[in-house]
Amino acid sequence: MSEFRMPSLGADMAAGTLVEWKVKPGDRVNKGDVIAEVETDKGIIDIEVYEDGVLDQILIQSSQKVPVGTVLALIRAEGEPVAVTAPAAAAPILKPVPEVERPPAAPLPAAAPGERLRVSPLARKLAGELGVDLSTVKGTGPHGTIERVDVERAAAELKAKVAEPKLAAPPPPPVEVAPLVPPAPPEPVVAKPAVDFQAGMRRAIAAAMSRSNRDIPHYYLEMRIDLSRALRWLEAENLKRSIKDRLLPVVLLIKATARALVDVPELNGFWVDDQLQPQEAINIGFAISLRQGGLVTPAIHTADLKSLDELMVDMRDIIMRTRAGKLRSSDLTDSTITLTSLGDLGVEKVYGVIYPPQVALVGFGKISEQPWVENSMLALRQVVTATLAGDHRATDGHRGGQFLEALNRQLQEPEKL
Repeated sequence: MSEFRMPSLGADMAAGTLVEWKVKPGDRVNKGDVIAEVETDKGIIDIEVYEDGVLDQILIQSSQKVPVGTVLALIRAEGEPVAVTAPAAAAPILKPVPEVERPPAAPLPAAAPGERLRVSPLARKLAGELGVDLSTVKGTGPHGTIERVDVERAAAELKAKVAEPKLAAPPPPPVEVAPLVPPAPPEPVVAKPAVDFQAGMRRAIAAAMSRSNRDIPHYYLEMRIDLSRALRWLEAENLKRSIKDRLLPVVLLIKATARALVDVPELNGFWVDDQLQPQEAINIGFAISLRQGGLVTPAIHTADLKSLDELMVDMRDIIMRTRAGKLRSSDLTDSTITLTSLGDLGVEKVYGVIYPPQVALVGFGKISEQPWVENSMLALRQVVTATLAGDHRATDGHRGGQFLEALNRQLQEPEKL
């Protein structure tokens, strides 16, 4: 029997809300199946299962917010007997704790004239918000101190009095009146601005980036790379294709980055438990800006093993699903390094912030025509500036420089990508 837990969908996630189960007890599940939906600050994410088996028990029902690591369900292997007893208590559910009503105390007399009222700061603030006259409130706290519960009780009584029905006065005798002027049309109701639904995402990004700047000793390197050969090859290659099958320059950058990581694997991994944990799979997190604001970096899996056509399909797919809010948990948890490209905005150089627990980020700026000297000859070339943000705990500038050189070599032979 194995435990299916609330996954961590990024370093900035502490808890998630279980929106819906896609399966029920007794259903067979296969690795990669979407079995639940979880809401985070980044939106509603499809959660996949990472093993084959049968869903034995559901321990957390929908609409509950629970911490990362909470056991959500039990999955048994095929042929394994059904669990008879419930497992040990799962992590606590994050629900509002009901306020314990203070037992009613004997009312104390209000302050005598000239005597200072004892009022807690929170009660004073709340009284101002609710329009409660503190001189009419009897405190039940120590030494007659007026506390929040006293103000709330007084506000409720005041509200109840206002809401009491009043006896209707007898109707006045009829009088002759002039014809009424048609009333002016009511003023249009202006809808209040909706709450910024991206606020949660901005808070999540702020938390992750604050942690990155606080905990990760960054070093930065940059290199100008001549893309003239790569772009000529790409232009010739696209002439052979239909418009929908053409490749974008960023696909060359993704593949070259993945190949360079094969040569310098220390940049492809995580810093966990005070040590570098290199990862075998090269899953490049591709930074995608949302139209409504915010940033998500879903993974392009095994980028070093895929053809340029496969990478183009993957990139289009994750962009479409990201902007449609259809990401899966593996999209957000599997990235081993992040790549960001801001060249389409005219940015010349990108100095990124590493997304923990990753140990590196690669940035690409605008591809532009620049002077270039080669073999003592001056010419104009199509050049891009590549930058590397590295975690100095995992690597140093020498190893980072080797990565940029390997990246340059890959882009000089585009036909081999």
